[in-house]
Amino acid sequence: MIDGAGVMKLFNKDGIIVALQNAVVCLVAYPCGEYSTSLFHGESAGMGGLWSLISGLVVLQATTRDTWKSAGLRVLGTFIGAVVSGAYLSFLPFGPAGMAVSLGVTIVLCQLLKVPEHGRLAVITVAVIMVISHLNPTLNPVMNAVLRFSEACIGAATAVAVVLLTPRFETTS
Repeated sequence: MIDGAGVMKLFNKDGIIVALQNAVVCLVAYPCGEYSTSLFHGESAGMGGLWSLISGLVVLQATTRDTWKSAGLRVLGTFIGAVVSGAYLSFLPFGPAGMAVSLGVTIVLCQLLKVPEHGRLAVITVAVIMVISHLNPTLNPVMNAVLRFSEACIGAATAVAVVLLTPRFETTS
């Protein structure tokens, strides 16, 4: 059996802080995303909380600088994906082929805008928005895109705030 001192040897200080940061992101981002989405579309509020939480966890990085950079990638990538999927769904219905085309268009758009590193997060956003529209056919596509973008911003802001409020040794590697 491991005693308290043994447990502390298993974890270094930064490891414990990272675990706590992740927990705080969860405790803040999920309910904030769920609540804000429920104000506009109660049926997708749970997904809104989840999307905020995922965004926060994706943005949370080992250093404050990396977290800020990740937040920028998340917000811009989500914006691009939201625009593409919202535009597509405003004119055409959900379908696997349409989603595949939208994913391709999104990657090309990121390359044309000279932000190819945003493509991964942009296409994930396209997929999430399209599937949520498929599951909630009465949800206006533009509202869906705006909600998913807003939730990603909530998650990103939560991660940045958590990192700023829990300073630790910053590595520059």
